[in-house]
Amino acid sequence: MQTASLSVDHVNDVLARLPSGIDLTALAFDTKAIERCREIRDGASLLRLAFARGPGGLSLSQTAAWAGMIGLTELSSPGVKYRVDKAAGFLDALVSRLLADATQGTPVHWPGRILRAADGSGISQHASQGLDWRVHGVFDLGCGRFSHLALTDLHGAESMAHGAPLAGEIRIGDRNYARAGVLRDLREQSNHKADFIVRMSWRTFTLTTQDGRRFKRADHLAALPDSAGPHEICLLAKTSRHTPPLPLRVIILRKSPEAALAARRKLPGNAQRKQKTLDPRTVVAADFMILATSLPGDGYTADDVFAAYRLRWQIELAFKRLKSLLHIDQIPTRTAPASRSWLLAHLVLALLCDDMTQDFLESSP
Repeated sequence: MQTASLSVDHVNDVLARLPSGIDLTALAFDTKAIERCREIRDGASLLRLAFARGPGGLSLSQTAAWAGMIGLTELSSPGVKYRVDKAAGFLDALVSRLLADATQGTPVHWPGRILRAADGSGISQHASQGLDWRVHGVFDLGCGRFSHLALTDLHGAESMAHGAPLAGEIRIGDRNYARAGVLRDLREQSNHKADFIVRMSWRTFTLTTQDGRRFKRADHLAALPDSAGPHEICLLAKTSRHTPPLPLRVIILRKSPEAALAARRKLPGNAQRKQKTLDPRTVVAADFMILATSLPGDGYTADDVFAAYRLRWQIELAFKRLKSLLHIDQIPTRTAPASRSWLLAHLVLALLCDDMTQDFLESSP
């Protein structure tokens, strides 16, 4: 197994990146990661132990030997496991503190607006045949760093609900995030001062026109002209029986002939893998890129909305860096408590790395 680039013997360089207001020892006691000062006496030592076992790539026995060799603590392999497993709450709280201390991004694309992309990444347990964990992230495009990171088990669905919205924020998500009720909540949590841009398919949302008539998407798409420019329509999405519908500005752009052909070619294979019959409406919709947004037409043109949505590839690259550089997808542990602690140690390091990159982004050129 490959190890992350963090050297366990140079972790003090990383610890120096922690905000000055964080008291690691107090945080460890508050989360009951440390209850009595015996083998581990302070929060910094506990964090070093978690880093060695996690991003440092050491096994339990190697971590125990290393800790004894540098005079950190004298622990057996089971002792290391107990201490690191118990540190999950401490690491989770540290993630929250680091996120709270992160600077707010500068406006991107539109003055006065903060663009943030939401996405998630699944991770498999050791020897698992499926996904067991999911990392949820919100990435601030203005400063190139995560503004939210959270770890859940497989049942934690991807949702815009992860990470509280800011006034002036525009949150961007793919088709997994196009859920009317959650998008309505995003708007209400920010007192309608945050907006969204999400991609949608012909199945997404239960839509009606402004006068309450059912909107037939596939028929609407089939009737669109072959012109290359975007087409817009204002619709209402059903949220629930007891709440008002969500107003949407739906923007439709016909794909290039090459992109449309490539999308249609994938459809039979996708339907076969899901053991479903290919719906003719899916074939029609494959020719189009469809976005739904709460942004008004005044000041936010259709072309600009599409340009903003295309920036979401940056969060995909951020998750790829977590896997290719920090190897967060190579879990060596076999139990849920051990895996949770191992993954959270990686998230702490990822946020500290984000802080380091700000020095490079602020330097010339």
